[in-house]
Amino acid sequence: MASEDVSSQKYPAKAHFKNVANYLAKHNHIGPDSGAVLYVESAHSRVWPNCDQEAPFRQSRYFYYLTGCELPDCYVVYDIQKQMSTLFIPPVVEDEVIWSGLPLGPEEAMEQYDVDDVRTSNDVNPFINGQDVPKKKIFAIDKLVSNHITFLNFDEKDLTHLKEAIDECRVVKDAYEIALTRKANDISKVAHCSVLKAAKQAKNERELAAIFVEKCSAQGSTNQAYSPIVASGTDAATLHYVKNDKAINSGTLNLLLDAGGEYDCYASDITRTFPINGKFTKESKEIYELVLHMQQTCMSRLKPGVHWDEVHHLAHKIAIEGLLKLGILQGNPDEIEKNRISTAFFPHGLGHYLGMDTHDTGGHANYSDADSMFRYLRVRRELPAGSIITVEPGIYFCRFIIEPFLEDPDRAKFINKDVLEKYWSVGGVRIEDDVLITEDGFENLTQVPSELNEIEALMNE
Repeated sequence: MASEDVSSQKYPAKAHFKNVANYLAKHNHIGPDSGAVLYVESAHSRVWPNCDQEAPFRQSRYFYYLTGCELPDCYVVYDIQKQMSTLFIPPVVEDEVIWSGLPLGPEEAMEQYDVDDVRTSNDVNPFINGQDVPKKKIFAIDKLVSNHITFLNFDEKDLTHLKEAIDECRVVKDAYEIALTRKANDISKVAHCSVLKAAKQAKNERELAAIFVEKCSAQGSTNQAYSPIVASGTDAATLHYVKNDKAINSGTLNLLLDAGGEYDCYASDITRTFPINGKFTKESKEIYELVLHMQQTCMSRLKPGVHWDEVHHLAHKIAIEGLLKLGILQGNPDEIEKNRISTAFFPHGLGHYLGMDTHDTGGHANYSDADSMFRYLRVRRELPAGSIITVEPGIYFCRFIIEPFLEDPDRAKFINKDVLEKYWSVGGVRIEDDVLITEDGFENLTQVPSELNEIEALMNE
């Protein structure tokens, strides 16, 4: 499905409900004649404390996956045996109409969303506890059930397995979801390229952040998938730098832009690093070429069934080889790997699942892993066809991370301090693309230029 075809079709909510029900059945949480229902709430509208100003709204991804509905203060109930979904939307409140206009009505909602019935939200409790809903078992998500909702008439309540089921089902995207992600990438490509073209004239990081957000919004991506990272100079060594307000001057070598627009709740996540003056210095070029080699080699290994741990490990091996060649590291490569010296320069995971959340569900991360090479790896499993994963290697020169290595004689012997001194000003280089795992390999959904000569050419147009 092409991204331009998405707007003419409904979000496939019924198929997603069936996926979740099948997962629950496969894992023996329901039987063939279960008499079970699923219950999920949307995010709720709220105001800032001590005033009447509405806080920004972000839809619950669990609710959106099962409805495609972006409205606040909604509810959905799914009868597994009947395969019937009922959406509950806010009713008309006369006092609110003068301020906000008429809300979406049930008839309009039926036309817009892939559900079997639409009612207003004041009918939720009577419906759940009425005769038309089976009472054997209800599945809901813990801490995502409003206080006024009651499940008293059900024989069994399961507040654990619905979240797990949705998390796992979200890993494999259908054609509609892939098209939304592709659209988000297409929008972000325009924004990234616009920043590249404007960078040489920028005097402050915030100017480039503003360009990115404006270009996304103008194309229909009114929300960012996450707060943009516009990190110049040595701040590029801070992985999630978000100040975006530092002055850019002649002494600033590079800028790292990690930013992605969101389209209909589906994220893009793209990073490019480029020279502020349009031409990489010798040291910056060397690090950029190493990171690009890490990314391209790792990406070439992607296919269904490959274990992400193995691809991440490969990235570290390439990093060690490259840093040895540059003289930053010294000694035996096997000993360098054994002592995890490469984590001083490449401290994060190679990538993460991407979907409605930037760091999407189902990765099975283990942040308590004793092995520092894998501790921050957000995906610890084989990649299935239909999953979307970011491939984002990086090399960073962060004093806070590297200096403890230099102070430890057992690790310092692997790092050449004199050579390292020439690279501190590089800051950090990360290159990140969004990659779809296909039945026979992969497809890179990100089409922002990444070759060194392409970056420099675009900046000097």
